[in-house]
Amino acid sequence: MSSQPTGPAVAQAPETPHLDFHGTTPYEDYVQADVLTHLQHIRSDDPGEMVFLVTTQVMELWFTVIVHEWETAAQALREDGLPVAVAALKRSLRELEALNASWRPLAQLTPAQFNSYRSALGEGSGFQSAMYRRMEFLLGEKSASMLVPHRGAPRVHAELEKALHEPSLYDEVLRLLARRGHAVPAAVLERDVSLRYEPSPEVEAVWTALYSGDEENDLARLGEALTDVAELVWRWRNDHLVATRRAMGAKAGTGGSAGVAWLEKRAQKNVFPELWTARSHV
Repeated sequence: MSSQPTGPAVAQAPETPHLDFHGTTPYEDYVQADVLTHLQHIRSDDPGEMVFLVTTQVMELWFTVIVHEWETAAQALREDGLPVAVAALKRSLRELEALNASWRPLAQLTPAQFNSYRSALGEGSGFQSAMYRRMEFLLGEKSASMLVPHRGAPRVHAELEKALHEPSLYDEVLRLLARRGHAVPAAVLERDVSLRYEPSPEVEAVWTALYSGDEENDLARLGEALTDVAELVWRWRNDHLVATRRAMGAKAGTGGSAGVAWLEKRAQKNVFPELWTARSHV
């Protein structure tokens, strides 16, 4: 006897994907892969320059994603949307981990290998990255002088100037704490947000009280998400320092900075400082 199915015919999956498109593929239209993979313009004969250039470009893309996450978090905090803010911060942790892993292809460079294409950089240096500067501004590391290198690019300069005068991510956190009834001083809430954030004993006391209470409190959990971000930022700075020290020792940086000495100074700083110092009082 035949046992043919009597219900509706089951749709058969195609054996091959759709290959014929009018124009470019939907993937290309969305990802713009052809643009991305033709942005590498090598300036030396050294084969190692390609990995340096591509790794740096990948870093720029991660900067862009992280800025998006932190701006999303800052906006959510302004609107008292704590779950949305924490979700964005947690996504940024995975992105920071990927960003930090970008140092691995460069971490084993010897001075001779780096010198083989260093001249191609000219006066180029990572501290000139506008998107990285926006990251730093969101962390409260504000400095009007860092807009100067971008005066020749009006759109970039305008975006950075706007970011300079907007509250940082941490400013929005402290404003939320104040709205929740915590004793953040007026001098902190009303400070000039275009200046670098300086730690406050009163803010340290607020975090101390939060960490001394219920660990499941939503503000304490926000503090831990911020601490995770701060730790990965610290690791980024230290990985940068180590990679630079291996590649060029104590020589001056390509952009005229003090090189390793400048990076060492940066690596000693913590972002969201009271989240670290409050732990000594819990």
